[in-house]
Amino acid sequence: MYKYDPSSLKAEEFINHEEIMETLAYAEANKHNEALISEIIEKAKLRKGLPHREALVLLDCDIPEKNEEIYALAEQIKKDFYGNRIVMFAPLYLSNYCVNGCLYCPYHAKNKHICRKKLTQDEIRQEVIALQDMGHKRLAIEAGEDPVNNPIEYILESINTIYSIKHKNGAIRRVNVNIAATTVENYRKLKEAGIGTYILFQETYHKESYERLHPTGPKHNYAYHTEAMDRAMEGGIDDVGIGALFGLELYRYEFAGLLMHAEHLEAVHGVGPHTISVPRVRRADDIDPDEFDNGISDDTFAKIVACLRICVPYTGLIVSTRESQRSRERVLKLGISQISGGSRTSVGGYAEPEPEEENSAQFDVSDNRTLDEVVNWLMKLGYIPSFCTACYREGRTGDRFMSLCKAGQIQNCCHPNALMTLKEYLEDYAAPETKEIGEKLIAKELNNIPKEKVRKIAEEYINNIHNGQRDFRF
Repeated sequence: MYKYDPSSLKAEEFINHEEIMETLAYAEANKHNEALISEIIEKAKLRKGLPHREALVLLDCDIPEKNEEIYALAEQIKKDFYGNRIVMFAPLYLSNYCVNGCLYCPYHAKNKHICRKKLTQDEIRQEVIALQDMGHKRLAIEAGEDPVNNPIEYILESINTIYSIKHKNGAIRRVNVNIAATTVENYRKLKEAGIGTYILFQETYHKESYERLHPTGPKHNYAYHTEAMDRAMEGGIDDVGIGALFGLELYRYEFAGLLMHAEHLEAVHGVGPHTISVPRVRRADDIDPDEFDNGISDDTFAKIVACLRICVPYTGLIVSTRESQRSRERVLKLGISQISGGSRTSVGGYAEPEPEEENSAQFDVSDNRTLDEVVNWLMKLGYIPSFCTACYREGRTGDRFMSLCKAGQIQNCCHPNALMTLKEYLEDYAAPETKEIGEKLIAKELNNIPKEKVRKIAEEYINNIHNGQRDFRF
């Protein structure tokens, strides 16, 4: 019998089934307990986060007035920790060769009609140039698990290629990596290659469901997959990103698992997840989301985002182009701090559109707008699209970033960095209307930098960018 222990390195002890079931029962019993809910909300206002049991009570709460308080608090905490910045990124799929049998993913080994592709280094160069020409500075590389076609050497070579490309004023300054669970030695190699965040979605924290959904391949091993972040940290990677694929299992279970995973990382390594992603199951080749009967509504999705922001206030929350423009707009103010734009989920497709008959996409994109359209939209909503990678390049990762975030210093550091990278985007890539909106936004937002000295330096750097210089950062 496994015993719940957030400090344990055993998956079934830090993600403990009995503890989750007791938590769900506690939340169900207290979802109308107005006094307790008020007490938890007051505690959350301290901005220190909440443990998973109290978090589930907020998630389950169905008292309309209290839910309004929860949404308002999530919005305020988002502003306090992240301001109105939204970090921009794009995925780059290197290969869809995969030996696993995941039932929800079109890359599964038994799918014989999906077009299998693997980018050569020359093709990667073309893709990266296309991404740079859009204005991207931050990529998340993705690849199926296949030790023959996608060995760690291929991933490392690809990272080196990406960082080496300087086209016009373009440069990819941060490469995040989303590949299968691997060894401490391989994580060490990724760290040495200069990756930003190592991202790995749990898919589902429910062990029985996990093993059923991953019937074949190395990913079938629940413990090895769930303990991957500990090996990554042991390999020297400071920033890790977790996530669950909502729709595979009951959302309340996944929400509890996500928070317990965050608590575990904090307990063992002294730093929680750098990011949490909240993807939902989407239609794809050979995959029908209706086959999974745990899909969640837009209202539930919004509540999950709001509660995550309250319970893990320091963490970056990511939503991708899996979500529609309408859905993304709703959750932006409730806690989301990173979004993708102009994404392709096929292997290739940035340099040249993928022919329909060669579909290699992992899932159907719901938001098909260009990066410039997304940037324009964000600014009209009052957000600052940020292409900043300064913390990673200045060594402010792991606990150093968290201490900056928890101390509320974002406005004196990340805010001016966001404005400077937005200025670069406006000068080099923006459409005329986008540039006009952006210039007005920058002029207005410079006044929101609290420290006068920082504001003066930011103004000087922005003027230098206008005159042709690039890559300033605090």
